[in-house]
Amino acid sequence: MASLELTETPSPDDLAVIASELTAFNHTDVGAADRRTLVVLIRDEDSVVIGGLSGYTAWGWLFTQLLFVPESQRGQGLAGRLLATAEQEAAERGCHGAWIDTFSPHALRAYLKQGYEVFGELPEFPKGRTRTFLRKTLTPLP
Repeated sequence: MASLELTETPSPDDLAVIASELTAFNHTDVGAADRRTLVVLIRDEDSVVIGGLSGYTAWGWLFTQLLFVPESQRGQGLAGRLLATAEQEAAERGCHGAWIDTFSPHALRAYLKQGYEVFGELPEFPKGRTRTFLRKTLTPLP
C-alpha cells in the first residue's frame, strides 16, 4: 500500500513527477494542452522591468496568473493595455477564451471594464474579501 508524506519543502524532482504524470494523464484524457508561456512586461525609461502580466495559453484558453501595475503607473490604462496585448497574442495562438481571478476590488473593476464577466466567487478568500473568477470570449485568429 502506498504511504503519504506531508511536506512544505518538496524537491524539484518530486514536483516534476506530479506535473509529468498529470500532463501525461491529461494528454491521454483530453489531448495535448499546447501550453505556452505568455508574458507582457512593463519597462521604465531605463528598460528595467517594473510590472507586467504573466500567464500561459493552453487548450484554447489564456490564463492570466499574475498582473501587476506599479502604483506610480496606475490610472493610465496600463492594466487594460496589458490584457489587450495578451488577449491579442492568445487569439493569434488560436485561443477562444481568457480567464483570470482576483480578490482585489480595484482589479475586479479593471477586468470588468476590459470586458471580462464574473463566472464564480469564493467568499472569505482571503478573510474579508471575495475571490472572483472572470472570463472573456476571444475570437481566434487564423
